[in-house]
Amino acid sequence: MKRYYYIGLDIHKKIIAYCVKAIDGSLIGQGKIAADRQSLEAWVKELPGPWIGAMEATMFTGWVYDFLKPHAVALKVAHPAMLKAITAAKKKNDRADAEKIADLLRVNLLPECYMLSEEIRELRRILRYRNHIVRTAVKMQNKMSGLLMEVGATYSKKRLHGKKYFHELLERVDEIPPSVKELLQLSRSSYEMFRSFQKRLVVELRTNQLIHDRVHRLMIIPGVGEITALTWVLEIGDPGRFTSIRKAVSYCGLCSAQKESAGKEQRGPISKKRNKHLQTMLIEAAKLAPYWNEQLAIVHERESKKGNKNRATLAVARKLVAYMLAVDRKEADFKLPEKMQAA
Repeated sequence: MKRYYYIGLDIHKKIIAYCVKAIDGSLIGQGKIAADRQSLEAWVKELPGPWIGAMEATMFTGWVYDFLKPHAVALKVAHPAMLKAITAAKKKNDRADAEKIADLLRVNLLPECYMLSEEIRELRRILRYRNHIVRTAVKMQNKMSGLLMEVGATYSKKRLHGKKYFHELLERVDEIPPSVKELLQLSRSSYEMFRSFQKRLVVELRTNQLIHDRVHRLMIIPGVGEITALTWVLEIGDPGRFTSIRKAVSYCGLCSAQKESAGKEQRGPISKKRNKHLQTMLIEAAKLAPYWNEQLAIVHERESKKGNKNRATLAVARKLVAYMLAVDRKEADFKLPEKMQAA
């Protein structure tokens, strides 16, 4: 039987605290190293034998995980919200955190979270950056409207962001000061740059062979557009990790937190423990999907009659999750059951 060592890592921007323990809990080594690849490579060579490692999920975890994975027997990432043993401890420092992670790993109590492959994480990074660019472009649009309102200029709200109308507006409106015209032109050029760049990123993602087939299948579902499909594929990863629709809905943040005690159950607002990128995209898609999908329109109308439009939107979003999860799992084109088709 091989003897494995259990290593807990507490990762920060500049340093990484580590703790090495044997299966019986005896301390083998403890310390800190610089958070760079050269230091990690030297540290790995000094380890006493085959090892299993764990680290908390942070913004620095990705590159450390990818670098260390080939050297470890197994490497796990812990869910930060579930690491109660660290956050609730009276004594909290980097070494204590690394030791606690090693202990949880050693006794098989580490709350492990799902880690996407390096290739999918790279594509997800591009998609999230594209979404950031879109938000910035919208800010530029709003800034242009704000500048015109500040100087009392009259304009057509629907036509303002058209290129031809914008240039005509600057030429014919005399009440716009030269300084404001310069700011408007700068905002317009920024908006056009962001818009063209986000289109290039979408094309790059759309044509990627790793996800092309999955995205195409999801887009067959009426009401699911290109960005919704891309977001689902790159945020979910392997759809098989969800054993039920309810778990997928919960991950997407489309249900409220449950609090039950002494036989009494209390439901609060939508839970904040979710994938916020997926939640935002699904809510936006659910607002438009009923116009393209007859079944979703029926769901929306039924829930709207109860008097709450927001709950109707959530119901549509949950149904979208059910559709996309089924298509993604079966790897087959979307097809409604015969009973629903007849109806």
